Amino acid sequence: MTVSAFNPPQRILMGPGPSDVSPRVLEAMSRPTIGHLDPAFVGLMDEVKARLQYAFRTKNDMTMAVSAPGSAGMETCFVNLVEPGDTVVVCINGVFGGRMKENVIRCGGKAVAVEGQWGRAVDPQALEEALRAHPEASVVAFVHAETSTGAQSDAADLCRIAREHGCLTIVDTVTSLGGTPVLVDEWGADAVYSGTQKCLSCAPGLSPVTFSGRAVEKVRNRARPVQSWFLDLNLVMGYWGSGAKRAYHHTAPVNAVYGLHEALGILMEEGLEAAWARHARHHGALKAGLEAMGLSFVVPESERLPQLNAVTIPEGIDDAAVRARLLADYGLEIGAGLGALAGKVWRIGLMGHACNRRNVLLCLAALESTLSAMQAPIETGVAVDAAMSAYG
Repeated sequence: MTVSAFNPPQRILMGPGPSDVSPRVLEAMSRPTIGHLDPAFVGLMDEVKARLQYAFRTKNDMTMAVSAPGSAGMETCFVNLVEPGDTVVVCINGVFGGRMKENVIRCGGKAVAVEGQWGRAVDPQALEEALRAHPEASVVAFVHAETSTGAQSDAADLCRIAREHGCLTIVDTVTSLGGTPVLVDEWGADAVYSGTQKCLSCAPGLSPVTFSGRAVEKVRNRARPVQSWFLDLNLVMGYWGSGAKRAYHHTAPVNAVYGLHEALGILMEEGLEAAWARHARHHGALKAGLEAMGLSFVVPESERLPQLNAVTIPEGIDDAAVRARLLADYGLEIGAGLGALAGKVWRIGLMGHACNRRNVLLCLAALESTLSAMQAPIETGVAVDAAMSAYG
């Protein structure tokens, strides 16, 4: 029997995630594995915690990386904060708000959906009205950066409204952390989760989370045990807590944590504000090029994520055929639409390590060439020049 190694093709990842991983992160992940209770690894965990506090802009002591992808970070928040019978108001303006609702139902809670328009930010007034209609609600859940549409909601305002009604908040920052401002303490958010594979430019497989003191108090005073043993913060706190003495809970993905530590170090070297500015700058150039071609965005500019661009597919153009040709001819991956936007939009990511001038110009040139060959109704020969003018 012939046994061969897997050698993945070289890709440029400009979809909704994963994004390109920094070579420094890949190198860090290749370092020797040590035990998950080794004193050296415990020290690394403390550094990862401090670096995550920097990225989240929080002083929350309960800040850590769940040993599973962002979806497990989402479940960690819901299974710990929602008990059977609890009323949770869930703001839904895309696919991932819908997943939040599904979590509430599986926890035995009552989900009150605030349905919003896909491609638009969550309407604060609609949340206010839902909370007035449901004074028994104890939690508000919303997506800060809706990955399915590229819309960004006003987290500060939504957290304020929830707090005024005595509710804890669960906030999805999977696509926003490291790319646009995530200000956990300033917002007064209570349970916030993210992922490593988007703007942090790390490999998929870990979910940064942070919990306020109010949220931790709720977890410690539950009437019933958390339904998930693996995600029960009462147990995990003993492993990710402070100090050198740690209680065994599970075998952490040691090398993945090396990678996250390095990715967060890269973010700190650049500086959060500089990273936010870089994502905005390259989005501006991509936007100029796409609009020069005649393509349009789903999300209004004031509510648009710079790192996730939902672009309307020209009439008569086969979504999958374009993406397949970009991948085959240029090694370039862009994403398809999800849910109500499937077949109607492309999702073009500008995240972390992949958010740079070379990728912006390559994407524009490749997309223009591909669409032109398919006789799409676009302007040709203008996209790259428009992007270059935007760069100044």
